[in-house]
Amino acid sequence: MNSDITKNSAPAAEQRQGASAPAPAQRSLFRSVALPTEHGGWGLTGEPIVLGLAVSPSWAGLCLGLATMLAFLARTPLRLVLVDLRRQRSLPRTVLARKVLAIEALAATVLLGVAVLVAHEPFWWPLAIAGPLVAVELWFDSRSRSRRVLPELAGTVGVSASAAMIILSGAGSASVAVAAWLVLAARGLTSIPHIRAQVERRHGRDSAMGVIIGADIAALAFAIGATLIEPSAWPGSTTAVILIAYLWASANSTASATALGIRQTIIGLAVVIATAVGLNHS
Repeated sequence: MNSDITKNSAPAAEQRQGASAPAPAQRSLFRSVALPTEHGGWGLTGEPIVLGLAVSPSWAGLCLGLATMLAFLARTPLRLVLVDLRRQRSLPRTVLARKVLAIEALAATVLLGVAVLVAHEPFWWPLAIAGPLVAVELWFDSRSRSRRVLPELAGTVGVSASAAMIILSGAGSASVAVAAWLVLAARGLTSIPHIRAQVERRHGRDSAMGVIIGADIAALAFAIGATLIEPSAWPGSTTAVILIAYLWASANSTASATALGIRQTIIGLAVVIATAVGLNHS
């Protein structure tokens, strides 16, 4: 889940400028190291947390949700550290990235530890399944290829596992946990290729239709699978299928990137609400 003086002739003004100039540069460096630039990633990370807590609220689930968000934030400095390590270089950003990564990793570890202590049931097996998907994403990150479609799809399916972990930690059933995971994975699998295609069309580039069709088939299978595993997931599964149809119907949209982002936020919220309503009546 990438980043972005005028001189005065008077000596006193030069001194004031010299004292204040590093501050904006330092803030810019910190933002590039600590804050993700993938705006859609905030929603795709937050949706599983909200859904998990809505279905099975618990202190352990809250800790897991916070740890998941920290993991999302930590991906930015980790990516920089991996890239610079692979290129055998150490830059000012590398040093700062290591510090930020260490703080976020420590905080996430503490939260995981607390979750283990207070969880009603074990919650590790979704993480074991999602681990290889996260590894794929990190492999691309280390080679500065995180914008490719494969790592983005792997990442969204992987992070959706946090919903299952949160539900399990709050004593939710395995079928409910898996269904929540599959519905959110379906939402991400269909959304990412379609949004990428719309952005590419805005820039006059062709999109890979094979990827879109393949991702939609997988999303449809996930949505159906969620209902087969847990029938009460049907509202969420139905919403995911409607989303697939909507994305095809709006394929030629000329909406701005901001408008697309707002739409995806609304869509994600709709999927979460529909899924939560269904699973809470299981």
